[in-house]
Amino acid sequence: RALARMRERMRADAVGRTILKERPRLRSDSLDIDELTKLPAGSFGSAYAEFLRLHGFHPDERSDVRFVDDEELAYVMTRYRETHDLWHVLFALPPSFVGEVALKGIEAAQTGLPMCAAGAVMGVARLDRDQLRQLAALTPWALRAGRACADLMCVRYEEHFAE
Repeated sequence: RALARMRERMRADAVGRTILKERPRLRSDSLDIDELTKLPAGSFGSAYAEFLRLHGFHPDERSDVRFVDDEELAYVMTRYRETHDLWHVLFALPPSFVGEVALKGIEAAQTGLPMCAAGAVMGVARLDRDQLRQLAALTPWALRAGRACADLMCVRYEEHFAE
C-alpha cells in the first residue's frame, strides 16, 4: 500500500508524472560520474560524486527490484532505491550506522514504507551508547525534515546536479 501511495503522490505532481512517464535511471549508463566531478565545488553533483568516491560506492550497486509484479510500482521502488545515496548528500548524513538509521527515519516519513520504519527501529539495536546519543540528537530533526520537505520522489535530481 505504501508503494501505491508513493505512486499516487507522483501521479499527482507534474514532475512526478514526468518521472513516471520517462523513467529516468540513476546508473552509469545515464550518469557520468567523471563529469559530475568537474562541476563546481559545492554543487549537488560534485557533492554526490565526492560522496560516491569517498565511500567507494557506485550507482550500479543496487540490485534490481524483485517481487513487485506491477511494472510501474517496480519502477517507483527502483527510483526510491536509486535516489538513496542522493538523499545522503541532501541531508548531509554519512553512510554510518547513525547516518543510515537517521536517513531511514527521513525515508519512513517521506515514503511510508514499512521497511524504512523497521530499518530505523532495528538499526538502533546495533548502536553503542555514543551512537545512541548521536541518534537521539538527530532523530527529531530527521523526522521533521522528512515530513517538512518536498516529496523527494518528485524531484528530477538529474536536472539539479549543477546547482
